Amino acid sequence: MNNTIRKVSAALLLGVFVIGLTACNTMAGVGKDTQKAGEKIEKEADRHIDDK
Repeated sequence: MNNTIRKVSAALLLGVFVIGLTACNTMAGVGKDTQKAGEKIEKEADRHIDDK
């Protein structure tokens, strides 16, 4: 019984760890995409300011 509980606990802990790692990578990717989008918006706004 104790051996089964240890295996299940280890599997759950490993699953949480793996999900945590992928979440960090996903959030880093979202941050980079958002930053690039913001840079494009700034460039477009600067281009229109120069048109005045």
